[in-house]
Amino acid sequence: MAHLTPKENLIRVYAHEIPEWVPWGYEGFMGIVAPDGLGFDFNAPPADEFTDMFGVPMVMERHSGPIPKPGAFILEDITKWRDVIKRPALLDEIDWEFCSSRDLAARDPEIIKYGMGGLGNGYFMNLTYFMGFDAGLVACVEEPEEVKALMDFLLEMNIEVSKNLLYWYKPDVMMMGDDIAHERQPFVSEAMFLDIFEPRWRAICEVYKDGGAYAQHHNCGRIEPFLEYIYKMGFDAWDPAQQSNNLYDIKWRYDNKFAIFGGMENNGFVSWPETTEEEIRAEVRRVMDELAPGGAFAFGGMVMGALDDDEANKRSAWIRDEYEQNKFKYYE
Repeated sequence: MAHLTPKENLIRVYAHEIPEWVPWGYEGFMGIVAPDGLGFDFNAPPADEFTDMFGVPMVMERHSGPIPKPGAFILEDITKWRDVIKRPALLDEIDWEFCSSRDLAARDPEIIKYGMGGLGNGYFMNLTYFMGFDAGLVACVEEPEEVKALMDFLLEMNIEVSKNLLYWYKPDVMMMGDDIAHERQPFVSEAMFLDIFEPRWRAICEVYKDGGAYAQHHNCGRIEPFLEYIYKMGFDAWDPAQQSNNLYDIKWRYDNKFAIFGGMENNGFVSWPETTEEEIRAEVRRVMDELAPGGAFAFGGMVMGALDDDEANKRSAWIRDEYEQNKFKYYE
């Protein structure tokens, strides 16, 4: 019989302790805390088109959610970013004391509190939202000092938001995401990563840890070449831990001090029409058998698809059900 609440059990993973059962790694994401305008309203119907806080035109894509409107990037020349990218007005309109007292009073204390400590989608991703992938990567090569100046502008605001979240909301975990890799490799070289991105990621992680929160880093794709740096920055966990990375090796490389969240692919094999229910369930068991022993793991899995995709939702339900049937078998 379990003695811990789900929140207490998940916190054990962040604290580098053995949980009572394998947590579901994405359960708490519904517990995101942020004042109006900076968080996610999961109950609000998404608009087909809108403008983000920096003025980037956005459209809703039924499979991936909001993306920059094709061909409508707002920044063409990185050297002109100061004329285009401005401090969002909403930052000066937030009544942190009011928002936190209202929001925390309405929260279930047994739901883990995640704070989103960044504006938009991370440093690299914000750059691609402003300029597009091609132009953003070219800017990193041709004008790295201007890119770093823009990153520092974002960092300053992210530190401001993070410190307010930490003070007023007291989140259990602070999240920092920056999708800087595709399935095979990072988008940038190690030298470019260390020059442009590592110092900014490390600085924001230090703010999280100094504020008393655990730190989690989100990065899709094969980010393994940079994981050693991410670990040394002080992050306690990483998601979504896709299988393009050597997850078993990563799990044991850090002596239970760096937790893997995820482990289950959301496309490919599990989404193929010919893949059977039993094959999907067997894949859940394989991932859990490989990554759960010894702790430092929270399972997460789904099949990528639109919200109204009945087939994807059915397959995701098989994954969740198989996880529920096996989550208690790994720890005494």
